[in-house]
Amino acid sequence: MLARVPIAFAAGLVSFLAPCVLPLVPGYLSTVSAVEAGRLAERGAARRVVAASLPFVLGFTAVFVALGAGAAAAGGALEGSRRELLWVAGFLVIVLGLAFMELLPFRVFPDGLAAPGLVNGARRRGSAVLLGGAFGVCAAPCVGPVLASILVLASDTSTVAQGSLLLVAYSAGLAIPFLAAGVAFAQAMGAFRWLRDHYSAIRVVSGTLLVAIGALLFFDRFWWLNVALNRALEAVGVGA
Repeated sequence: MLARVPIAFAAGLVSFLAPCVLPLVPGYLSTVSAVEAGRLAERGAARRVVAASLPFVLGFTAVFVALGAGAAAAGGALEGSRRELLWVAGFLVIVLGLAFMELLPFRVFPDGLAAPGLVNGARRRGSAVLLGGAFGVCAAPCVGPVLASILVLASDTSTVAQGSLLLVAYSAGLAIPFLAAGVAFAQAMGAFRWLRDHYSAIRVVSGTLLVAIGALLFFDRFWWLNVALNRALEAVGVGA
């Protein structure tokens, strides 16, 4: 379990850079804070933007945690077939990794938000929490390969609480750069543009890691990551 939390957090960071998420950040920041997009970088706007963004973050976190809890519950119901579950989970993560690298001869997930009308409806209601929840539902297909891989990891946890924790970590990875954009909009968006320009390389590296994680699951060797992480922590004087 220890090694899965940083993996889930990193997956959230990668999801933030997705073509259906990153370009929409200024619009969402403006909508939830009622600060015009052109004024997001002005002095004094940061506190207002961040405070207004927290309910938005809470909204999509609730959606993702619910998905994680469901995945963990489903995995727990199949605990008696854990060996077979690992085979299926490992195979799925490998396929998702290949899909993320666009190495499959067909498209698995769409590029844009699903059901954009749901997001527009939430905007009209004026609730940041509802808008965040609608964003989580509509963005899920676009960030599907990464999100689905974390849900697969959640299904292989021991309890619903552990599965939910993984999706909390995933949501944190998605939320932190979002909030960073609210704190220092101009600087953050400059960094995000650089990452966007290198998204192809990020996609290849992330997809390769997903394939490797899938192989570890398939062969029931995921504990190797826990051992490696414990040794790394001990090397810097953090481990027990």
